[in-house]
Amino acid sequence: QVQLVESGGGLVQPGGSLRLSCAASTSIFSRYTMGWYRQVPGKQRDLVATITSGGTTNYADSVKGRFTITRDNAKSTVYLQMNSLKPEDTAVYSCNALHIFTLRTTWGQGTQVTVSS
Repeated sequence: QVQLVESGGGLVQPGGSLRLSCAASTSIFSRYTMGWYRQVPGKQRDLVATITSGGTTNYADSVKGRFTITRDNAKSTVYLQMNSLKPEDTAVYSCNALHIFTLRTTWGQGTQVTVSS
């Protein structure tokens, strides 16, 4: 089973930027649709962005124009570039891998992003 390790979270001021990374331990990264989700305490986990192996992307309306999801299939890594961050972006961000054939889904451990002055 694929394992996911996220990095890049932290504290940033409003208007700032962060880049999250998620490294997958698999030699068949191209068989996974990758995604980023976020969750705040007491609320459900929400979709942020997804990207297929072919590069097709999908974003939550709240992050369109500010966040960019990319992937490097050679490095088995997916990234989330977050610009113009707002306090309401504060959450635990988790990486997700969805196998396109088995539909098995795997989650990373999550990384905290805090946007505050």
